[in-house]
Amino acid sequence: MAGPCREGSPAGVGEKRQQFGSRFLSDPARVFQHNAWDNVEWSEEQAAAAERKVRENSAERVCEEKQVDYEINAHKYWNDFYKIHENGFFKDRHWLFTEFPELAPAQNQDPLKDLPLENKRSEVPEYRSSEDRPGLIIEEQHKFSSNSLGHETQTLPVEESVTQKLSHLEMCADEFPGSSATYRILEVGCGVGNTVFPILQTNNDPRLFVYCCDFSSTAVELVQTNSAYDPSRCFAFVHDLCDEDKSYPVPTDSLDIIILIFVLSAVVPDKMQKAINRLSRLLKPGGMMLLRDYGRYDMAQLRFKKGQCLSENFYVRGDGTRVYFFTQDELDTLFTAAGLEKVQNLVDRRLQVNRGKQLTMYRVWIQCKYRKPLPCRAG
Repeated sequence: MAGPCREGSPAGVGEKRQQFGSRFLSDPARVFQHNAWDNVEWSEEQAAAAERKVRENSAERVCEEKQVDYEINAHKYWNDFYKIHENGFFKDRHWLFTEFPELAPAQNQDPLKDLPLENKRSEVPEYRSSEDRPGLIIEEQHKFSSNSLGHETQTLPVEESVTQKLSHLEMCADEFPGSSATYRILEVGCGVGNTVFPILQTNNDPRLFVYCCDFSSTAVELVQTNSAYDPSRCFAFVHDLCDEDKSYPVPTDSLDIIILIFVLSAVVPDKMQKAINRLSRLLKPGGMMLLRDYGRYDMAQLRFKKGQCLSENFYVRGDGTRVYFFTQDELDTLFTAAGLEKVQNLVDRRLQVNRGKQLTMYRVWIQCKYRKPLPCRAG
């Protein structure tokens, strides 16, 4: 769902990407010495102008008929986007390991390893009833449901029947992709793999398994046909994170990391909370959700023209794809309402520079890390 290169290029070619907040512009005369400056202070005049610009471009809303079209045919607009750009438009996000060291090889550890023995959970995820978890679905081709767990028509002794059902549950737990891995990462909105492939290429840990999904079947096909795609270490699948009737191909409490890079902003605001709630349930206790997305008054928001606004701070681009611009408080509410605890929630007001054209561009991005709470100690 995400437009992987729309967020801008964090560093120039051959330039090592520094962490957020590490490069400051103290002398305006030096502005063109680097490609980007962190935490650039906005003057009151600049902030007021940005707010005024948003009021202006939000005054005229897209008609209801077109709004319905953008929602119903969202997959078509994203498929068209990837068909046009394919691989040539995108850059791998090697800066991820700077901003999110949780993705680096040394971090592939059990988040529960320091807990007392009585608080550790089994390697086999706990299976809930069909009401809590409708069943595993892998690209709508292979389904498990309460009706497929070995129910027999003949009467069995109670002890034998229970044992049989338990063995079937364990079998199902072993059948999902990457079930033998001890460290599992899921990227939602993977695009053509600009996050997934750097992770796979950098991290050779045999215990690692990476899942990636996208709303666009064209994007997923580009991932699967990439020469770096290894089905023994990665599983790419088509998925709409707003579809409440379609499950992810992993059990609850099974993922260590979930990555959301410029993808949540493409979701209709009214559907964001339920999408995050479903993802939260997939995390292991101690697991992390990592997000980077557009912040309020980013240059991209200010550039929209009248008639492109769908709702407050939510716009449609010329190609039919949509984007929302967040505040830190909005994202904090989404994550904490899903039962996650804040580890990081920062805004980066970045000044990007085109040294060749002597142009300056003000970007506003938000970066978040939220953790699923660990089990409380007994007693």
